[in-house]
Amino acid sequence: MTLSIIIPAYNEAATISAVLEKVLAVPLPGGMAREIIVVNDGSTDGTADVLGARLNPQVKIIHQKNQGKAGAIRAGMKQAFGDILLIQDADLEYDPAQYPDLLRPILEGQTQVVYGSRFLGNIQNMSLVDRWANNVSNAMFRWLYGAVITDINTCYKAFTRKALEGIVLNARNFAFETEITVKFIQKGLFIKEIPIHYAARTRQEGKKIRWGTALQMFWPILRYRFNFSCILGRKS
Repeated sequence: MTLSIIIPAYNEAATISAVLEKVLAVPLPGGMAREIIVVNDGSTDGTADVLGARLNPQVKIIHQKNQGKAGAIRAGMKQAFGDILLIQDADLEYDPAQYPDLLRPILEGQTQVVYGSRFLGNIQNMSLVDRWANNVSNAMFRWLYGAVITDINTCYKAFTRKALEGIVLNARNFAFETEITVKFIQKGLFIKEIPIHYAARTRQEGKKIRWGTALQMFWPILRYRFNFSCILGRKS
């Protein structure tokens, strides 16, 4: 069995090397093989140079024009051949040492989708504004879809290839998180959450989430609940 780890990276020259070291070092349960797909999403800070200096047969590097986080993840998914896919940010907010806990429910046959919940685990340095925005999104999702999920916007999402069958992703930027959650639920999949540790970085350290980003992530919750795509004449 193979795990495909997809890492979208935009202007992460300061952290991408350390992230890759951690991803390569973490032991996977059951002797799983791993492939690592880094998508350099039009970085302008030297990320491409850092990646070019790290040649490793387990790491596949894709360079593309800036398409946003969702576009980078979709590009990585197209290249992935693993039985299970896992999303890893290119900063140091999420620790790859937590992979075994994320993968265990899938490997044990409990579910096809696992989310690492920051709100069930331990959070360091998250601003009050970011915490409030996450709580509003989670509450709105529970109200509209009837699914109790404590952290729809978590980066740590692991899912089987089968779970993706029939799902078409359209989101740009950070709306990937909410769109794929909505479509997992609409497909009837159970999302199991496990507690994780999360250490937020500051704006000065490269944090990219802004108010506009929060609105982008919130939109799919409404769009796919009320079929706004059809009202607006767009494909879902």
